[in-house]
Amino acid sequence: MTSATKAQSLPLPAATLEVRSKPLERLWKDIKRDWLLYAMLLPTIIWFLVFLYKPMIGLQMAFKQYSAWKGIAGSPWIGFDHFVTLFQSEQFLRAIRNTLTLSGLSLLFGFPMPILLALMINEVYSKGYRKAIQTIVYLPHFISVVIVAGLVVTFLSPSTGVVNNVLSWFGMDRIYFLTQPEWFRPIYISSNIWKEAGFDSIVYLAAIMSINPALYESAQVDGATRWQMITRITLPCIIPTIAVLLVIRLGHILEVGFEYIILLYQPTTYETADVISTYIYRLGLQGARYDIATAAGIFNAVVALVIVLFANHMSRRITKTGVF
Repeated sequence: MTSATKAQSLPLPAATLEVRSKPLERLWKDIKRDWLLYAMLLPTIIWFLVFLYKPMIGLQMAFKQYSAWKGIAGSPWIGFDHFVTLFQSEQFLRAIRNTLTLSGLSLLFGFPMPILLALMINEVYSKGYRKAIQTIVYLPHFISVVIVAGLVVTFLSPSTGVVNNVLSWFGMDRIYFLTQPEWFRPIYISSNIWKEAGFDSIVYLAAIMSINPALYESAQVDGATRWQMITRITLPCIIPTIAVLLVIRLGHILEVGFEYIILLYQPTTYETADVISTYIYRLGLQGARYDIATAAGIFNAVVALVIVLFANHMSRRITKTGVF
């Protein structure tokens, strides 16, 4: 018997066992000491277990020929056949392409808007005026998606819509915006920016408010302009916040607003409006192909996880800040 084998066969020292048992002992002591706080946390833990972890049993359907009569356990295993079927489907590939396009354009045009809005609000000196602006720009976030979709449909109506009325006043033809594929992306992105940019700017405003005022005072003494203070002080100081929120945003790059798209799109705009979530909805709920829809959902989740890990790694290398 070698020395390494002998070392492995020896019993662990009492000190090692004590170190391993200490975390459990500390946890038990914490529970006994703060039992009321843990009791308040219990409903949330139960909610996660029941609604997030227990449904994961249904992920088996992606690898089975699911039958509602046989159930998940009784359905036969077929391996990765559903994934092969998905990637051979032109509709699924179109949904991936549309999802990435919409998410990319939303990231390109929508992500900088809250930052710019926060910088502009921070430059307002009058407190009353600033509060009024903040109330106005925050308000759309609290409007239901259904109402926003209704407003968009009303404003863009070809017969009574404000936009088409203005076009007719200038002698231009009325446009059926919501039935033409090329108009769906601009409508979706611009209305989303209007709805969420104000509320998203709250985080950046909080980051700006945490900057040491002495930095601005010293910059004023040196004769720096407002633009120089923004570019040399404000933006560099909030880069860690921007990096963290960018990583979080990239994690949802394949989760384009399902409810909003369902309310706005129609078969004539599937070419540019059909995304992964709406494809899963039509395939799974309307077409009763739960197994293939589950496979599409797993693909969505895995790709999102890979993007988050990569973005977090790059954020840590570049800004020394990450989500985890």
